[in-house]
Amino acid sequence: MNTLDLYQPEQTEITQRTGGPENHPVVAYLAGLAKSSRRPQKQALDVIAGYLTSGQVTDSLALPAQAWGDIQYSHTQAVRSWLAENYAAGTANRMLAALRRTLRAAWRLGLMTAEQYQAAADIGPVTGETIPAGRELSGGELSALLAECQKDDSPGGIKDAALIALSYACGLRRAEVIGLDLANYDQESGKLVILGKRNKQRTAYVTNGAKHALEDWLELRGDDPGPLFLAVTKNGEIRPGRMTSQAIYNMLKRRGAAAGVSEFSPHDLRRTFVSDMLEAGADISIVAKMAGHANVQTTARYDRRPEQAKEKAAGLLHVPYTRRSKQAALL
Repeated sequence: MNTLDLYQPEQTEITQRTGGPENHPVVAYLAGLAKSSRRPQKQALDVIAGYLTSGQVTDSLALPAQAWGDIQYSHTQAVRSWLAENYAAGTANRMLAALRRTLRAAWRLGLMTAEQYQAAADIGPVTGETIPAGRELSGGELSALLAECQKDDSPGGIKDAALIALSYACGLRRAEVIGLDLANYDQESGKLVILGKRNKQRTAYVTNGAKHALEDWLELRGDDPGPLFLAVTKNGEIRPGRMTSQAIYNMLKRRGAAAGVSEFSPHDLRRTFVSDMLEAGADISIVAKMAGHANVQTTARYDRRPEQAKEKAAGLLHVPYTRRSKQAALL
């Protein structure tokens, strides 16, 4: 079927059953997520709403609450097939997880029976494996980034060096960096308490160069309570208030360009941390805990050792072909 008829504006009996925002399953689902997860999962539900309504509704919150409760097994199977054809397996499964959780919220809100929910949510994952997005930074690139920051002896340069060093040394997510408070860090022991996804706390230990970089920043920052990393204006004025996610992204882009480092994302520092720890011989289960991964399989996706082994193995083969330019030189 091309249209699933879940949204028909002329059916006033459906729109009358929408209820307030607090009774909408999408609102209920998103409210239970960490702030950093709400936007991508809302976008996933928007895509699904657009498919279910043949493009009539592209905002999942505009789809009436009861319409989510009316979703059946045939609808979710159609969604799964469409996602499998149009998205990578990891992305498709993330979107299906959002759908399942929204259906669960619809059941809890009384918009569907337990039997209807169980049938509609009974959709298997999309199979397949993709190469993780992003990249790891080399040791030379990391050194160039920090050297670029150290050339700038302004408060901004000192703060940026500390932020980059800490993000790499502790494998921090961007939201985790922003959420750090001075109270989370014990300067004597180097212990750092991190609030990760789903309000899960973990500890890290800041050592070596990262500790030195952070100590330099804290000398400037002072010991006033509040965010660990404060905003610094272009003229070097340190202002109270938490940094934004976009500010970190812009800073890394600017420092990377100045240091001659190829484009990378904030998450690539975290990816580099995991990969370098594994390559150094750290146990994968310990690295998973350090990174705040609930599943060791997530950590394993950052492991670059299998790729290095494949590259080395490929070099064992000899293909008897000579470049034309070399052939001409021999004649």
